[in-house]
Amino acid sequence: MPDKMSLVLFSGTDDKLMAASIIASGGVANDMDVDIFITFWGLTKIEKDGQKNPDVSFEGQPMKDQVFALMKKNNVPDWVTMLKNAKEVGNIKVYGCAMFADLLQLKKEDLDPIVDDIIGVNEFVSMSKDSMTMFI
Repeated sequence: MPDKMSLVLFSGTDDKLMAASIIASGGVANDMDVDIFITFWGLTKIEKDGQKNPDVSFEGQPMKDQVFALMKKNNVPDWVTMLKNAKEVGNIKVYGCAMFADLLQLKKEDLDPIVDDIIGVNEFVSMSKDSMTMFI
């Protein structure tokens, strides 16, 4: 098993962001380094205060309110809190996509402090060449 995991996070829906946080936490629990490259709709969700309006993908819409209520009742943290907690435990680096950040005129200071840097896709591909890579 590789000792490194790379996640490409394209989606900006809370269900997929939660999945990425859970998978990253699992990587840390297995002593893996984790790099997360956030692009397109995911990057809009990682803007400061971007987590204010939770949403889920189309297939989750019928159960959205029920799932969010169950998460609250069972003290399940939201995806960004889960990811912050995992970063405190292990080596997780979060990168914003430079191309999409430029398109939206976003700087690193416009993003949640969980973002370590803004990098280009070439740098991320180079970083992830020897890792297990997933696209969410």
